[in-house]
Amino acid sequence: MQVLSDWFRRHFSDPQVMVLAVSVAGIVAVVLLLGDMLLPVLASIVIAYLLEGFVLLLARHDWPRLLAVTVVFLLFLLFVVLVLVGVVPLVYRQVSDLVQQLPQMLARGQHLLMALPERYPELVSAAQIDAAMDAMRRQVVGYGQTLVSVSVSSLVGVITLLVYLFLTPLLVFFFLKDKHLILGWFQRYLPRHRAVAGSVWRDVDRQLSNYVRGKFWEILIVWAVSFVTFSGFGLNYAMLLALLVGLSVIIPYIGATVVTVPVLLIAWFQWGWGAQFLWLSVAYLIIQTLDGNVLVPLLFSEVVNLHPVAIIVAILVFGGIWGFWGVFFAIPLATVVQAILSAWPRPAEAQSGPSAEPTPANGGDVAAGG
Repeated sequence: MQVLSDWFRRHFSDPQVMVLAVSVAGIVAVVLLLGDMLLPVLASIVIAYLLEGFVLLLARHDWPRLLAVTVVFLLFLLFVVLVLVGVVPLVYRQVSDLVQQLPQMLARGQHLLMALPERYPELVSAAQIDAAMDAMRRQVVGYGQTLVSVSVSSLVGVITLLVYLFLTPLLVFFFLKDKHLILGWFQRYLPRHRAVAGSVWRDVDRQLSNYVRGKFWEILIVWAVSFVTFSGFGLNYAMLLALLVGLSVIIPYIGATVVTVPVLLIAWFQWGWGAQFLWLSVAYLIIQTLDGNVLVPLLFSEVVNLHPVAIIVAILVFGGIWGFWGVFFAIPLATVVQAILSAWPRPAEAQSGPSAEPTPANGGDVAAGG
């Protein structure tokens, strides 16, 4: 017991460390307990982070903030309308068509696979092919049952979506318009001595804002380039597959690996082992290579580099806790942990006397989306 007491006194004797620890624990508790109810608020904060960069760009050209916020917000609404009217119906039609074509694809795939035991009897047997096809059919049946259950609960989903479509833009506008007012209100309830927490927040704010904006542009660019490439080759379901490729960048390493399977499978079912399949595979490989080696370093030059093992662990941990949003924010959440560990005073630093100067009261340490 004495060992634990000494450890706690060494690491938590500094009041600023206690402020940081309590703040982190409070934020985690709110997200865990109220995350579902506050989903529109959390989504609005993410979108506000994204749009704040455009607002600051206009403000640097001497635009009044209210005018800059209004223009950026209206452009954001126009983008949402274009996606809802132009992209969503097309993706829905392609998904429906793909579901209808799945039995024919499976039949063709079974026919091609059944020829393998005759050509390579020492590598694969007819029993193995039958087992693989049975497993594929069970998976397709499971996906069909999932679609039925989704369609049964679609009414509730539509109502929830309509509520989100109304609340989220409204919250985004007020988060942008009254950013300093909201942050100032929160500051009034924070302790004066919060230099450590302020240092962590500034680092986290920079990482999070850069990540959200960079990831948005990466999704759009990869989506657009993939769509143009797939359409140029005449690949079926080009918009659906391009959207999957764009969204796959949310999950580093894992996303690109997973989305490659449907892209190549659909190309193979459409063309077989022909020249078009080969050239499409090469073009897709070039897209993935340019994304990982050119686009990502360009967009995320200011984001702290994390080891691939740390990224995969963060995806597994935060995805298991918060699902899709945990996966989406796995990297910035990992940088939050890294920022906290980096700013946490070591016992030697605590003995030398930490700085207890209060942070400025003008909101400099909690400026969102800087």
